Amino acid sequence: MLKAIGLGLGALFLGIVVRFWHPVYGFTSLLQLDPPYAAQEIAAFREYPVFVYDVTGPYDGLQYAQIAYHPLLDAPELRSAVDLLGYRARRILLPATAWLLAAGRPAWIANVYATLNIVCWLGLAVLLWRLLPVAGARSLLAWAGILFSAGALASVRQALTDLPAATFIVAAVWAAERARPRAAVAWLAAVGLTREAALVAWPGIWNGPWKSPGAVVRNLLRGAAAVAPLVVWLAYVRWRVGPGPQGLDSLTTPGTGWFAAIRGYVIQAAEGRDLPFSWASLLGVVSLTAQALFIIVRRQPGDRWWRVGAANVALMLVLGPVVWDGFPVGALRVLLPLGLACNILIARTRAPLLWLLACNLSIVSAFIAVEQAPHNQTEIAAARHGAVAGVVRLGAGWYVQEADAHHRWAWTAQGGPVSVVTWPQSQTVAVQLRFSLRALTPRTVAIRAEGREIWRGLVGVGLTPVSLAPMTTSQGRAELEFVSTDPPIREGIGPQARLLGFALYDPVLSVSVSGDASP
Repeated sequence: MLKAIGLGLGALFLGIVVRFWHPVYGFTSLLQLDPPYAAQEIAAFREYPVFVYDVTGPYDGLQYAQIAYHPLLDAPELRSAVDLLGYRARRILLPATAWLLAAGRPAWIANVYATLNIVCWLGLAVLLWRLLPVAGARSLLAWAGILFSAGALASVRQALTDLPAATFIVAAVWAAERARPRAAVAWLAAVGLTREAALVAWPGIWNGPWKSPGAVVRNLLRGAAAVAPLVVWLAYVRWRVGPGPQGLDSLTTPGTGWFAAIRGYVIQAAEGRDLPFSWASLLGVVSLTAQALFIIVRRQPGDRWWRVGAANVALMLVLGPVVWDGFPVGALRVLLPLGLACNILIARTRAPLLWLLACNLSIVSAFIAVEQAPHNQTEIAAARHGAVAGVVRLGAGWYVQEADAHHRWAWTAQGGPVSVVTWPQSQTVAVQLRFSLRALTPRTVAIRAEGREIWRGLVGVGLTPVSLAPMTTSQGRAELEFVSTDPPIREGIGPQARLLGFALYDPVLSVSVSGDASP
């Protein structure tokens, strides 16, 4: 029964993330690329399809994904494309892994990077099931509380480093609990190369007895061995790109960042501003506070997970206001190991259920953050054939597309442009577009490409199928213009009534390498 519930929750996660998949863009909507950054992105982001949001709001995942194209940091374009390159390049393990798994192929790298958090979530689910272990309702709730926490799902949603670092921490402590010190050190080294701040989990692999000088020396040596790869990489980064910011602006006087966050979110919630985000953020900060109190109240210095939690409580106290901002609250990601430690300890020690509930209040933020998957309202068709891909987009003059169980369509008053965008952008791609047209009253519709008419016909109240002759894109684009000179009809009498002439129904795009007869 427990395994069936676990598999069901895993299916729920996959159902959440699959909504972010696109037949052309893959999972690159998780990178959060926005129009301002699209103007300075690396060349591969233009050459191959990467989803671009229609609103401003970039996030760090797009920076790491660009580094993945040049993990040795030897490409001049990284300096202008990546914000704070010297700082972000420290976290090289995920970008380098993406490059390796994609075999260095630019067409694959962004998508591989975007899926790494999904793979880590699934790996963490399996590892935690055994580590807790899940043997009852309490441990099942702890398992789900970790995996569906705001920190975990936000890391997946924005292709960040937090969840992979937490996964490697679990692997490191798992190895240490099973007396495998070399494996524990290796996993902790992976933590440092993924997210350097997560190295505060180092006490989780310490071994006693604490009063033994030999044990102290061994712990220090293991810590040095785990940090050594990061130190070497930092030296390389400094040599290759120069000094970068140290990230100290994320730290502040102990307790002030947390207090300001609590105060700010209480005021927002009380005033009813930014609902439901203010309440969800407040619950997230309360959950972190409950986690810190659990570690403080229920001291277990001999337990590895308690030491991981205690180290992260110390980190929590010095986090600055910038980390307590955003939605979900950034601290929920940074302190994901604290949530891990609390849930594992609660499950193992059978602490009161109230602790388990209080420590997992961030789930509210998590599900709000992944509630809506992005969709380009102007896109009406997409296709991929081997290495080439394309999308069809509506231009000015078209209303927002509509759909029912059988059709999708977009109305226009008297016409407007329709663009076909293809990738690779430097390659000539053959495209063919098939669709239907429908009008409220019979009218003549013409379609033009490059200033010449390529189709004309009478469109009535029924669907009129149209199959345009194949064409090729130039520099990744082909432009069509739909035109009707007949006057439109107002759909109603209200002030918001639209002027409707004809509608474009159920477009289907075919793409192929130019000269290839197969669509």
